[in-house]
Amino acid sequence: MSKKFYEKGLRFECQVDCAACCELTGGFVFISENEVKKIAGFLNCSPEEVRQFFTWSIDEQLILINGEGESCIFLEDRRCTIYEVRPAQCRHFPFWPENLRSKSAWQKLARDCPGINQGKLYSEAEIRKFLKQQNDQ
Repeated sequence: MSKKFYEKGLRFECQVDCAACCELTGGFVFISENEVKKIAGFLNCSPEEVRQFFTWSIDEQLILINGEGESCIFLEDRRCTIYEVRPAQCRHFPFWPENLRSKSAWQKLARDCPGINQGKLYSEAEIRKFLKQQNDQ
């Protein structure tokens, strides 16, 4: 197995009032049926209402619709309104495969995300666990 640039770990700490990841254009937030149910419970509505008002489907995969200015539909005043039940994809940011494919991809992300290279050091094992959890979704 080839060595990954993150073999000694990577630092990341979400910055208060940042929301840069929630405002990135051109991306999708994929959600599972289980996540739909969690969001529904949190919003005190039915899963059908969550699917109807907050998602669309592509190739039978549910995706959150965009809100104002292409930001996340659940972003309000630079805060996630469903933070406690946010989808796994959001919980795993920035440890997404496309951000970890190379050191230059990680550094490019750092230009938009002030939390990159800050705060907690995540070990290679923790990063691999995040990647596996995403693949299992």
